[in-house]
Amino acid sequence: MTKIKRNAALLAASVAVLGLTAPMAATASTPVTAPTAKSPDWQPCEGSGADPRQECATVDVPMDYADPDGKQIGIAVSRIPSENPEARRGALLLIPGGPGGSGINNPSGKGQKLPQEVRDTYDLIGFDPRGLGRSAPVSCGFAHADLAPTGTRPWPAADGTITGNMTAAQRTSDACARNGGDLVRHINTANQARDLDRIRAALGERKVSAWAVSYGTYVGAVYSQLFPHRTDRIVFDSNDDPDPTRVSRAWIAGHEQGVEDTFPEFAKWASQSGNPDRVARTAAEARPLFLRLAAELDRKPIPWPGANPEELNGNVLRQTLLNALDDPDDFPALAKLILAAGKGTVPAAPQAPPEQLMQNVVAVGSAVLCNDVEWPRSADAYVKEVAKSRAAYPLTAGMPRNAMLCAAWQFRPKEAPVRITDSGPSNILMIQNERDPVTPLSGALKLRTSLGNRATMVTVNSTGHDAYLDNGNKCGDRTVSRYLATGERPGRDVYCD
Repeated sequence: MTKIKRNAALLAASVAVLGLTAPMAATASTPVTAPTAKSPDWQPCEGSGADPRQECATVDVPMDYADPDGKQIGIAVSRIPSENPEARRGALLLIPGGPGGSGINNPSGKGQKLPQEVRDTYDLIGFDPRGLGRSAPVSCGFAHADLAPTGTRPWPAADGTITGNMTAAQRTSDACARNGGDLVRHINTANQARDLDRIRAALGERKVSAWAVSYGTYVGAVYSQLFPHRTDRIVFDSNDDPDPTRVSRAWIAGHEQGVEDTFPEFAKWASQSGNPDRVARTAAEARPLFLRLAAELDRKPIPWPGANPEELNGNVLRQTLLNALDDPDDFPALAKLILAAGKGTVPAAPQAPPEQLMQNVVAVGSAVLCNDVEWPRSADAYVKEVAKSRAAYPLTAGMPRNAMLCAAWQFRPKEAPVRITDSGPSNILMIQNERDPVTPLSGALKLRTSLGNRATMVTVNSTGHDAYLDNGNKCGDRTVSRYLATGERPGRDVYCD
């Protein structure tokens, strides 16, 4: 799962004709089938920032797949056609992360990082997941303070207590029940996967390929489980733990190990001689320095006008660390904040995304996290886990095991989580950085085990989130590009040094 920062900057035709007198929820064991889909009416995309070649359309899907003839919602879809029609193989779905990540401009953005032979091989297909952006957007009407990064991923109090988090969970869950409308209870990963198959059918494709990133790897895994015969060449990049008992709880819990895996790289960088943002004389000094500073800020926050919250406290510093470890390019900003806070000052407040956008992103992300699996309702279920996490992983101070609004979510999941198995074609290539704070290697290995012979995995000796064509290395990039362009996939798991 990506962090909120990336969220602000997941998915066909599978409607059920169950032949029953009463609707019944579709589950992993009862994948729904699709009627004949209407071809998209491609038009120039509205707004700015898209490649002039990018076209947009809307694909109608059921709001509730258990009631396929009921209310329909529109999924916004985009494409840039193959740049060499003679070499075209089919369509490549660009599945965004999140949950709550927009993908409508992916063909114009990350799609243009793809090498020429891949852009020749496929139409690049983007989309906004249900409830997001141009796809029937939802909002919970959260209070401004609840949109803070330390609110959307709640941190325990400085003393480790979570009473305030449970109060916030009730407040924010009530807001979603009151303001989210009917759609908010139908936003989950399985429905996003069904939406993907509705998109596939509308495109007129018998099979689709995909490049899925972060939370998108779970969407792609669920799609590949529900519709294995509809998949061609599938790439999973920066992989989520598919634990069918915890699902989203396991993704967030993974942050504690991910930060431990990645912090040493920041420490080495931040202690280099000649670094203008050097924070420590040696790498070994960086960790205790950070922990002392966070504890000091717990006791005495520094006012930070224009930020949300309007103070730099220990948890804001910890959240900033989690965000910055996502991409080594963000190390300097983290170091500058550490240096300023050490002097009792703060830099200029970071510019927040527009509030309307954040309301939408956080509502969709919250709905997925809470609708995919039921979370414990009692504070006691979190207190012990938070204490264990704080002791073992002090950099993340218990946040990955804490209660969030799902602890008071007013809707029960409509179906059991999809269990990812090794049943299906062997056509999945996974790529994973060795040091990833958001989707750590430990979780990726669990997905790899679940997929069995369906997948091979490229582990990359690199740091940061998003491995392919971003924070990975040339070896990993070449391996994935070759597979997408030619179908040549390593015969076994490989390590790219």
